[in-house]
Amino acid sequence: MNFTKMHGLGNDYIFLNCMEAVPDDLDELARRLSDRHFGIGGDGIICVCPSQRADFKMRIFNADGSEGAMCGNGIRCFGKYVYDKGLTDKAHLTVETLSGNRELSLMMEDRRVTGAVVGMGIPDLQPPAEIAIKGMTYTANLVSMGNPHAVIEVEDPAALDLQAVGPAVERHPVFPHRVNVEFVRVLGRGGMQMRVWERGSGETMACGTGACASAAAMMAAGKLDRDAKVQLAGGDLLVRWDEKSGQMFMTGPASTVFDGKLAD
Repeated sequence: MNFTKMHGLGNDYIFLNCMEAVPDDLDELARRLSDRHFGIGGDGIICVCPSQRADFKMRIFNADGSEGAMCGNGIRCFGKYVYDKGLTDKAHLTVETLSGNRELSLMMEDRRVTGAVVGMGIPDLQPPAEIAIKGMTYTANLVSMGNPHAVIEVEDPAALDLQAVGPAVERHPVFPHRVNVEFVRVLGRGGMQMRVWERGSGETMACGTGACASAAAMMAAGKLDRDAKVQLAGGDLLVRWDEKSGQMFMTGPASTVFDGKLAD
């Protein structure tokens, strides 16, 4: 089985071409391949599949084997994969996900894809929840980008013990299906810092849906302009909330690390 290792701002995935056949036991395969000591290493696997209602279908399996609904960094890499591998010659793509179809406009340089602008859908802002964790009470702004997010504003995301707080929020009884957690600090009307604990993967260097969810929460609160930069451990994403359509647009890079072949 051939694979391609890719990342968007350090949020890394193992891509498999499943246009002809889908491997068995994708959940177990994701756990095995994502292991950074005994496998290839990554935040999960992404399968490139045929679609009946879009150009392609994207299936995402997190490092713990659970299937994800949507991945902003992964879908930019998805666009690069299908174009660079010759599976399409389109610079504008529609990709089917469990969160619905998503539109990609590919960014090119010397006939290779360097990134993409992604229509991420309309954020669904829900009433906030008060979360008590280890003697602290956090206000979680709840936003769905087709997958659930809890956005928490803090003084300094870097100072958090995320290995303790992240899983405690992810698995809090308020979230019976678990949740992605973003800790954010607004720097000014044009930008913010974000640190993320992803459901099923743990701390990652970037999260596209999380950046959009966090931006939407802070924009709705009047703390950010509708065009903003989100600073993540792996780099910056640009997020725009279109006032007319209500849709979020995310712009960021996509990179190929290496190609390989599984031994068994």
